[in-house]
Amino acid sequence: MALLEIENLHTYYGNIHALKGISLEVEKGEVVCLIGSNGAGKSTTLKTVSGLIRPRQGTIRFEGEEVIFLPAHEIARGGVVHVPEGRRCFAQLSVEENLELGAYSRNDKAAIREDLAHVYELFPRLKERRKQYSGTLSGGEQQMLAMGRGLMARPRVLLLDEPSMGLAPVLVDQIFEVIKTLHDEGTTILLVEQNAHMALQVADRGYVIQTGEIVLSDDAKALQHNEMIQRVYLGLA
Repeated sequence: MALLEIENLHTYYGNIHALKGISLEVEKGEVVCLIGSNGAGKSTTLKTVSGLIRPRQGTIRFEGEEVIFLPAHEIARGGVVHVPEGRRCFAQLSVEENLELGAYSRNDKAAIREDLAHVYELFPRLKERRKQYSGTLSGGEQQMLAMGRGLMARPRVLLLDEPSMGLAPVLVDQIFEVIKTLHDEGTTILLVEQNAHMALQVADRGYVIQTGEIVLSDDAKALQHNEMIQRVYLGLA
Protein backbone atom coordinates (compact mmCIF):
# COMPACT_ATOMS: atom_id res chain seq x y z
CA MET A 1 0.00 0.00 0.00
CA ALA A 2 1.43 3.36 -1.06
CA LEU A 3 1.55 6.25 1.42
CA LEU A 4 -0.45 8.46 -0.98
CA GLU A 5 -2.76 6.99 -3.60
CA ILE A 6 -4.76 8.92 -6.20
CA GLU A 7 -7.18 6.97 -8.35
CA ASN A 8 -9.37 8.10 -11.28
CA LEU A 9 -9.44 11.74 -10.16
CA HIS A 10 -11.72 14.14 -12.02
CA THR A 11 -11.58 17.83 -11.08
CA TYR A 12 -13.44 20.73 -12.68
CA TYR A 13 -13.30 24.51 -12.69
CA GLY A 14 -16.93 25.24 -13.46
CA ASN A 15 -17.50 23.42 -16.76
CA ILE A 16 -13.80 23.08 -17.50
CA HIS A 17 -12.65 19.49 -17.03
CA ALA A 18 -9.16 20.08 -15.57
CA LEU A 19 -8.23 16.58 -14.38
CA LYS A 20 -9.53 13.71 -16.48
CA GLY A 21 -9.20 10.54 -14.45
CA ILE A 22 -5.60 10.76 -13.28
CA SER A 23 -4.09 8.05 -11.08
CA LEU A 24 -0.72 8.10 -9.32
CA GLU A 25 0.90 6.95 -6.11
CA VAL A 26 3.75 7.97 -3.83
CA GLU A 27 5.56 5.47 -1.62
CA LYS A 28 6.97 6.43 1.78
CA GLY A 29 10.38 8.07 1.41
CA GLU A 30 10.06 8.66 -2.33
CA VAL A 31 10.40 11.84 -4.32
CA VAL A 32 7.88 11.62 -7.15
CA CYS A 33 7.72 14.39 -9.74
CA LEU A 34 4.77 15.46 -11.86
CA ILE A 35 5.93 17.26 -14.97
CA GLY A 36 4.01 18.95 -17.73
CA SER A 37 3.50 22.22 -19.54
CA ASN A 38 1.57 25.25 -18.30
CA GLY A 39 -2.12 24.46 -17.84
CA ALA A 40 -1.61 20.70 -17.94
CA GLY A 41 -3.15 20.19 -14.48
CA LYS A 42 -0.10 19.94 -12.24
CA SER A 43 -1.07 22.57 -9.66
CA THR A 44 -4.70 21.43 -9.81
CA THR A 45 -3.55 17.96 -8.78
CA LEU A 46 -1.83 19.28 -5.65
CA LYS A 47 -4.75 21.56 -4.79
CA THR A 48 -7.11 18.61 -5.06
CA VAL A 49 -4.91 16.40 -2.89
CA SER A 50 -4.61 19.08 -0.19
CA GLY A 51 -8.36 19.73 -0.13
CA LEU A 52 -8.33 23.23 -1.64
CA ILE A 53 -10.44 21.95 -4.56
CA ARG A 54 -13.09 19.25 -4.38
CA PRO A 55 -13.04 16.65 -7.15
CA ARG A 56 -16.27 15.44 -8.72
CA GLN A 57 -15.05 11.87 -8.95
CA GLY A 58 -12.19 9.71 -7.76
CA THR A 59 -10.36 8.60 -4.66
CA ILE A 60 -7.48 10.03 -2.62
CA ARG A 61 -6.10 7.76 0.09
CA PHE A 62 -3.44 8.75 2.61
CA GLU A 63 -2.05 5.86 4.65
CA GLY A 64 -4.97 3.80 3.37
CA GLU A 65 -7.62 6.24 4.61
CA GLU A 66 -9.92 8.16 2.28
CA VAL A 67 -9.33 11.91 2.68
CA ILE A 68 -11.34 13.28 -0.22
CA PHE A 69 -14.14 14.62 1.99
CA LEU A 70 -11.91 16.12 4.70
CA PRO A 71 -11.47 19.91 4.91
CA ALA A 72 -8.06 21.26 3.93
CA HIS A 73 -6.97 22.08 7.49
CA GLU A 74 -7.63 18.51 8.65
CA ILE A 75 -5.68 17.08 5.70
CA ALA A 76 -2.77 19.37 6.61
CA ARG A 77 -2.98 18.45 10.29
CA GLY A 78 -2.86 14.78 9.27
CA GLY A 79 0.50 15.32 7.58
CA VAL A 80 -0.18 16.25 3.94
CA VAL A 81 1.47 19.68 3.72
CA HIS A 82 1.12 21.87 0.63
CA VAL A 83 3.75 24.48 -0.31
CA PRO A 84 1.83 26.38 -2.99
CA GLU A 85 3.04 28.06 -6.13
CA GLY A 86 3.75 31.76 -5.58
CA ARG A 87 5.23 31.45 -2.04
CA ARG A 88 2.38 33.33 -0.27
CA CYS A 89 4.37 34.49 2.72
CA PHE A 90 2.80 36.79 5.31
CA ALA A 91 4.47 40.02 4.24
CA GLN A 92 3.96 41.94 7.51
CA LEU A 93 5.35 39.14 9.67
CA SER A 94 9.01 38.38 10.22
CA VAL A 95 10.75 35.37 8.76
CA GLU A 96 10.70 33.62 12.12
CA GLU A 97 7.02 34.42 12.71
CA ASN A 98 6.20 32.91 9.30
CA LEU A 99 8.11 29.78 10.23
CA GLU A 100 6.39 29.54 13.62
CA LEU A 101 3.02 29.71 11.85
CA GLY A 102 3.99 26.54 10.01
CA ALA A 103 3.85 24.77 13.38
CA TYR A 104 0.50 26.31 14.39
CA SER A 105 -1.15 22.93 15.03
CA ARG A 106 1.70 21.58 17.16
CA ASN A 107 2.32 21.99 20.89
CA ASP A 108 5.62 20.10 21.23
CA LYS A 109 7.70 23.18 21.97
CA ALA A 110 11.08 21.45 22.27
CA ALA A 111 10.60 19.67 18.93
CA ILE A 112 9.44 22.92 17.31
CA ARG A 113 12.70 24.56 18.41
CA GLU A 114 14.63 21.64 16.95
CA ASP A 115 12.77 21.91 13.65
CA LEU A 116 13.35 25.66 13.52
CA ALA A 117 17.08 25.07 13.98
CA HIS A 118 16.95 22.46 11.20
CA VAL A 119 15.22 24.89 8.81
CA TYR A 120 17.91 27.47 9.54
CA GLU A 121 20.53 24.80 8.84
CA LEU A 122 18.91 24.03 5.48
CA PHE A 123 18.46 27.72 4.65
CA PRO A 124 21.20 29.77 6.37
CA ARG A 125 19.97 32.92 4.64
CA LEU A 126 16.69 32.70 6.57
CA LYS A 127 18.60 32.64 9.84
CA GLU A 128 20.44 35.79 8.80
CA ARG A 129 17.09 37.47 8.07
CA ARG A 130 14.97 35.89 10.82
CA LYS A 131 13.81 39.25 12.24
CA GLN A 132 13.21 40.82 8.83
CA TYR A 133 9.68 41.30 7.39
CA SER A 134 9.12 38.55 4.84
CA GLY A 135 7.66 41.07 2.37
CA THR A 136 11.13 42.60 1.99
CA LEU A 137 12.80 39.32 0.98
CA SER A 138 13.86 38.48 -2.55
CA GLY A 139 11.87 35.94 -4.54
CA GLY A 140 14.39 33.22 -3.83
CA GLU A 141 14.40 33.96 -0.12
CA GLN A 142 10.59 33.87 -0.06
CA GLN A 143 10.67 30.46 -1.74
CA MET A 144 13.07 29.24 0.94
CA LEU A 145 10.71 30.64 3.57
CA ALA A 146 7.66 28.95 2.03
CA MET A 147 9.46 25.61 2.03
CA GLY A 148 10.74 26.13 5.56
CA ARG A 149 7.24 26.99 6.77
CA GLY A 150 5.96 23.74 5.24
CA LEU A 151 8.69 21.75 6.96
CA MET A 152 7.73 23.26 10.32
CA ALA A 153 4.49 21.26 10.10
CA ARG A 154 6.52 18.01 10.12
CA PRO A 155 4.98 16.74 6.87
CA ARG A 156 4.50 13.08 6.18
CA VAL A 157 3.99 14.03 2.54
CA LEU A 158 5.29 17.38 1.28
CA LEU A 159 3.52 18.75 -1.79
CA LEU A 160 5.90 21.17 -3.55
CA ASP A 161 4.39 23.31 -6.32
CA GLU A 162 6.87 24.87 -8.77
CA PRO A 163 9.63 25.66 -6.26
CA SER A 164 11.99 26.92 -8.99
CA MET A 165 9.55 29.25 -10.75
CA GLY A 166 10.96 32.71 -11.43
CA LEU A 167 14.28 32.07 -9.69
CA ALA A 168 17.81 32.75 -10.94
CA PRO A 169 19.75 29.59 -11.88
CA VAL A 170 22.00 29.76 -8.80
CA LEU A 171 18.93 29.84 -6.53
CA VAL A 172 17.29 27.01 -8.47
CA ASP A 173 20.39 24.92 -7.74
CA GLN A 174 20.14 25.79 -4.02
CA ILE A 175 16.45 24.85 -3.84
CA PHE A 176 17.07 21.49 -5.51
CA GLU A 177 20.04 20.80 -3.25
CA VAL A 178 17.65 21.18 -0.31
CA ILE A 179 15.16 18.82 -1.98
CA LYS A 180 17.97 16.27 -2.34
CA THR A 181 18.85 16.69 1.33
CA LEU A 182 15.22 16.22 2.37
CA HIS A 183 15.08 13.09 0.23
CA ASP A 184 18.20 11.76 1.94
CA GLU A 185 16.53 12.44 5.30
CA GLY A 186 13.54 10.33 4.28
CA THR A 187 11.00 13.07 3.54
CA THR A 188 8.27 11.93 1.15
CA ILE A 189 7.71 14.52 -1.60
CA LEU A 190 5.30 14.96 -4.49
CA LEU A 191 7.00 17.59 -6.64
CA VAL A 192 5.27 19.61 -9.35
CA GLU A 193 7.81 21.29 -11.59
CA GLN A 194 8.12 22.76 -15.09
CA ASN A 195 11.90 22.37 -14.95
CA ALA A 196 11.81 18.73 -15.98
CA HIS A 197 15.60 18.43 -16.11
CA MET A 198 16.03 19.35 -12.43
CA ALA A 199 12.93 17.47 -11.30
CA LEU A 200 14.01 14.20 -12.88
CA GLN A 201 17.48 14.52 -11.36
CA VAL A 202 16.12 14.54 -7.79
CA ALA A 203 13.13 12.21 -8.24
CA ASP A 204 12.84 8.44 -7.89
CA ARG A 205 9.90 8.24 -10.29
CA GLY A 206 7.94 10.60 -12.47
CA TYR A 207 4.59 11.12 -14.12
CA VAL A 208 3.91 13.22 -17.21
CA ILE A 209 0.60 15.06 -17.38
CA GLN A 210 -0.88 16.58 -20.54
CA THR A 211 -4.25 18.36 -20.69
CA GLY A 212 -5.39 16.75 -17.45
CA GLU A 213 -4.34 13.18 -18.23
CA ILE A 214 -1.34 11.09 -17.20
CA VAL A 215 0.30 10.07 -20.48
CA LEU A 216 3.49 8.47 -19.19
CA SER A 217 5.01 7.20 -15.95
CA ASP A 218 8.32 5.54 -15.24
CA ASP A 219 11.50 5.52 -13.20
CA ALA A 220 13.06 9.00 -13.32
CA LYS A 221 16.22 7.80 -15.05
CA ALA A 222 14.19 6.05 -17.72
CA LEU A 223 12.16 9.21 -18.30
CA GLN A 224 15.36 11.20 -18.81
CA HIS A 225 16.19 8.90 -21.73
CA ASN A 226 12.67 8.82 -23.18
CA GLU A 227 12.56 10.36 -26.67
CA MET A 228 9.32 12.25 -26.09
CA ILE A 229 10.56 13.69 -22.77
CA GLN A 230 13.84 14.73 -24.35
CA ARG A 231 12.08 16.41 -27.28
CA VAL A 232 9.20 18.12 -25.44
CA TYR A 233 10.55 18.85 -21.95
CA LEU A 234 14.34 18.65 -22.02
CA GLY A 235 15.04 20.29 -25.40
CA LEU A 236 17.57 17.61 -26.32
CA ALA A 237 16.11 16.28 -29.55
